[in-house]
Amino acid sequence: MRFTFIGSLLTAFFVSLFSSFQSMAGTEMHGVMCGGEIRAADQAVVDQFMADNPGVTVTMEAVPWGTCQDKVINLAIAGDPVSFSYLGSRTLKGLAENGHIVAVEIPESQKAMYQPGILDTVSHLGKTWGYPHAFSTKALFMNCGILEQAGLACEGPKTWDELYSMAETIKNNTGIAGIGLCGKDFDNTMHQFLNYLYSNGGQVIDPDTNTITLNSSNTVETLAFYAKLADVSQEGPLAWERSQLTELFNDEKIAMYINGPWGRGAHGEGLNVKTVRIPAGPQGKQGTLLITDSVGIFSGTGHEDLASKLVAKLASGDAQYDLDTSWGLTPIMQYSQIGKVAPYNDDYWMMFIDAIADGGPEPLLVDYKAFQTVMNSMIQGAILGEGSAADLVAEAAEELEEYK
Repeated sequence: MRFTFIGSLLTAFFVSLFSSFQSMAGTEMHGVMCGGEIRAADQAVVDQFMADNPGVTVTMEAVPWGTCQDKVINLAIAGDPVSFSYLGSRTLKGLAENGHIVAVEIPESQKAMYQPGILDTVSHLGKTWGYPHAFSTKALFMNCGILEQAGLACEGPKTWDELYSMAETIKNNTGIAGIGLCGKDFDNTMHQFLNYLYSNGGQVIDPDTNTITLNSSNTVETLAFYAKLADVSQEGPLAWERSQLTELFNDEKIAMYINGPWGRGAHGEGLNVKTVRIPAGPQGKQGTLLITDSVGIFSGTGHEDLASKLVAKLASGDAQYDLDTSWGLTPIMQYSQIGKVAPYNDDYWMMFIDAIADGGPEPLLVDYKAFQTVMNSMIQGAILGEGSAADLVAEAAEELEEYK
């Protein structure tokens, strides 16, 4: 009886093992990454994964930024999903609500490596909907030459009042716009506003309760200040988005503006630039928007678990480190845990890293494009003086109820 029982167990084990190998045999996975090419570091991970999993074929496709996200979403809607894809984390909630992606179980060892707050950017009602893969915080870039021309020391403002006073002095003393301001109908107009909102202790939605929290004194105060900056910014802020502000900064037509860590490589060599934390509002700290892109696992392929195992490797270790350093991003992980320190150990990078603790995640709503439209309309209305900050915030908060 004993040997019969053991034999039955062994038979069941080998049948299960054979079934597992059989299910993997002939498995074809299709992964999409946004950009011009598949990075060598990613391909190395994929090649090793195929070597470790005989019978599994992984085809990686690089899709241009402008069409990448729409392509994979449309394929999912059409019932022909890719296995996994690079996505703006802002899309995850809508995809999850419509059943197009599956929740992921990130290994605890990997979770422990992320910077604080990173997982909040991909979480909704207690579940994680993607592997964080690209991350940025923001800072204030200042042209010291213009500040000195205006009679100011090139020292970073700690508060909004100091920022406005500096910008006003620059404009009055030099005729140059004190600060660059986004108002164009782009996502980074909303993002720029959120940098100020998180610096004033505000919030758009509570991710734990799915409650719209936009209508607060923090937001009203932030919107009023953002509109006030138009008095000391470049003319016609509704015509400008962040990349255009970089051009104005390089042409020395604005003295200060907010940008990500890649700004250092985007500025002219002859400029004397200082980078500092975003100043704090009356109700907050020197915060920042924590914005991520991620890799989502699409449902309906039949190999979701296998795809998740591969993506966990693509979004960690050497492959993730290569992406962060080659793209000039704020480090998404605490790489010192795997013995990698440079280049994130200098003062420039530490400023972007130190801001993480006081930052807030890009809000997740079901319809991201509608969310962006509502927020930008609120911001533009304030700049144009189309209503009081309180009324514009209340109206926007009411509209967002439909998209939460």
